[in-house]
Amino acid sequence: MAPPSSSGVVDLRSDTVTRPTAEMRRAMAEAEVGDDGFGEDPTVAELEALYAARVGKEAAVFVPSGTMANQIAVRVLARAGTAVVAGHKEHVVAFEAGAAARNSAVQFHLVPDADGVIQPSDVAYALSLAAYHQPEVSLVCIENTHMVSGGIPWTLEQLDALRAATDGVNVHMDGARLFNAEVATGTPAASMASRVTTVMTCLSKGLCAPVGSLLAGPTAVIDAGRIERKRFGGGMRQAGIVAAAGIVALRTMVDRLAEDHARARRLAEAVADRWPDGGADPARTATNIVVFSHPDAAAVVAHLAGHGVLADTVDPGVVRLVTHHDVGDEEIERAVVAIAKAP
Repeated sequence: MAPPSSSGVVDLRSDTVTRPTAEMRRAMAEAEVGDDGFGEDPTVAELEALYAARVGKEAAVFVPSGTMANQIAVRVLARAGTAVVAGHKEHVVAFEAGAAARNSAVQFHLVPDADGVIQPSDVAYALSLAAYHQPEVSLVCIENTHMVSGGIPWTLEQLDALRAATDGVNVHMDGARLFNAEVATGTPAASMASRVTTVMTCLSKGLCAPVGSLLAGPTAVIDAGRIERKRFGGGMRQAGIVAAAGIVALRTMVDRLAEDHARARRLAEAVADRWPDGGADPARTATNIVVFSHPDAAAVVAHLAGHGVLADTVDPGVVRLVTHHDVGDEEIERAVVAIAKAP
């Protein structure tokens, strides 16, 4: 059962609006801490080891945000003056304020990702261009789940095909919602992460921690990433206070993501009934995100807000609804009624 909203508003703008659980708050209050700048915070170390084990990597580093985790991966794995292959609508491309170009002196080679994945043939083509005096590719980035497509997860078959096409080039997985993918597909996060060099996951989305993300990969890569974290201003001191919530998140909040997925399918059904041509397909709503097109998306968002339901837009004419721990069945039914009444 989701806790009732303190404001009475059904907030479907994002799963970043989640509040820490009571268990998280207790763990934060009681956390053993030290100076993480010196590598002496035992709770941060425990969280990093826990995540690394969950995703099958040698090491992990705790950072303030998912954007920082992605930017560290690009900085460490890509070389200045080279190309990074990524989908048009991946977070690292579209939602990080051009950070990769500014921070790492790379340019993106963008490929189609409307269905949530990038095609091996597109990656192979990008790699071939170096023979024609075009930038060499030093990194491939993917997003799992892929937010703008509606939270679509990658399959192992798709990951294997991509890995084969990269010809040894490093791959970074933006797994901000990796555990949504794990729950939806039944495939362990470690199996998905084994196909890539580095993987990032946010603790502050569906897992409900108040802050923080983790980047995992080979020890040498993560050691270099710690230096880049410092350069980006992400070094923290007694960070065990927030890391403690992350430990609770990884241990207690993953399995319940299935509830969010079921509630998203209910929303997708309502959206498909109201706007059959909007592109929301309940059968393809695998995780906690519903996206649909509307010629006047702003009017839809305003209508929903007038009925106490908050939504967001992620592209011109594209509305997004995101389910999470703080939205229960009663709140979803309120949203369904508001959707049905939309002009």
